[in-house]
Amino acid sequence: MGFKNSPARRTPPARLDEANLLDYALKSLSHRAHSEKELRTRLNRRSASHAATDAVVAKLREYGYVDDSRFAESFATSRLEGRGHGPQRVLRDLRSRSVSATNAEAAVDRVFAGADEAALAAQYLTRKFRGKNLPEFLADPKNLNAAFRRLRYAGFSSSVSINVLRRHSTLAQELEDDPGGPPSEDE
Repeated sequence: MGFKNSPARRTPPARLDEANLLDYALKSLSHRAHSEKELRTRLNRRSASHAATDAVVAKLREYGYVDDSRFAESFATSRLEGRGHGPQRVLRDLRSRSVSATNAEAAVDRVFAGADEAALAAQYLTRKFRGKNLPEFLADPKNLNAAFRRLRYAGFSSSVSINVLRRHSTLAQELEDDPGGPPSEDE
């Protein structure tokens, strides 16, 4: 006697008072870091009132558990060191995490200040296409376009991406000459 076609019925989560909301916030922050706006949105879903959310966020800010500038800097550092992303990708990710533009840009500027973007892009390209002979692989315009898009999506500027690709393929010059973007397979 199963009800396979009936929608699952879930009871909405219980609304939490300020003390329980603080516990919920601390548990949430123990799982992963959140920006203040992300945390506020999460708490508002479970809070009995907006005043309780404001009080909990104020306490967390006072204790130093919620600090968007510190969050943005640690996030940017982890993306640079762990995933090798470029500055534009890190900025985009921070904005999607609801970090203010000023905090995000300041953190990215600090973290990427001493980094050589061309070297990072070359490492990223080598890592993503490991096991492939890059000059041979990038001789195909389709693969060259894919590598260019991958570098751009990883947050590297067009000029840096083209310069890195130029080391492995003479066709990369066409990416720069075409103001409309990378050449299509038809060209």
